[in-house]
Amino acid sequence: METPAIRIGTHGLSVDYLVQRYGAGSIKAYLVSLGSKRLLERKRIITRVDLSILEGECFGIVGRNGSGKSTLLRAIAGIVEPVEGKVITRGRIAPMLALGTGLEPELTGVENVKLCAALMGHDRAGARRVLDHVRGFSGLAEEDLRMAVKRYSTGMMARLGFSIATADDPDILLVDEALAVGDAGFQQKCYQRIEELKRRGGSVVLVSHSLGEVQRVCDRAACMENGRVVAIGHPHAVGMKYHELLGITAP
Repeated sequence: METPAIRIGTHGLSVDYLVQRYGAGSIKAYLVSLGSKRLLERKRIITRVDLSILEGECFGIVGRNGSGKSTLLRAIAGIVEPVEGKVITRGRIAPMLALGTGLEPELTGVENVKLCAALMGHDRAGARRVLDHVRGFSGLAEEDLRMAVKRYSTGMMARLGFSIATADDPDILLVDEALAVGDAGFQQKCYQRIEELKRRGGSVVLVSHSLGEVQRVCDRAACMENGRVVAIGHPHAVGMKYHELLGITAP
């Protein structure tokens, strides 16, 4: 029997955000408006999403900008609180939700690795193992790892972030558009690492605008539109629905 690693919904998952109704005309007006609920309105970002992601599965999520993909990933990670439904997960989650998320820009790469290792619960020996993994997997030069992260390019940030996220063999890996900025060689290493995690029974949720990427590495996929899942199934079939929404002819 296939076991869900992530159960989203249980009668529908919904997420709201509070957004400002209109822009403040001046800094003074903005400061006065802070905390005033009259200037805020509740907007539904995700509407009654209900799906399961299995152990050992790579699941892709595609959709246009503003469709709710990243918000859904944040709900899985426990960063945003749903107003309806809930998310049930099995095991340890490693989120890579955006480039630089969880990294301290003023610290060096090595210092960030040690900080993240401590947050993972590692002692000094464990932190050294994480650092050794990052050194070997990321391909970053030692001088890069000794440099402040705020000076990193987007590609270097992706190398560091993915290496840290996958160092500890997470049960669930969440990736939000982070692989798109890497070069072809590093992307290939990431795909191989994803396959390795799957073989060990781990689950991967990949948000991407690249249908080619989703179709290459994902077992199933979903397409979102206006906060709803409008298609779910084989990545190629979901890709056709995505092209339909974009108004383009699939190749």
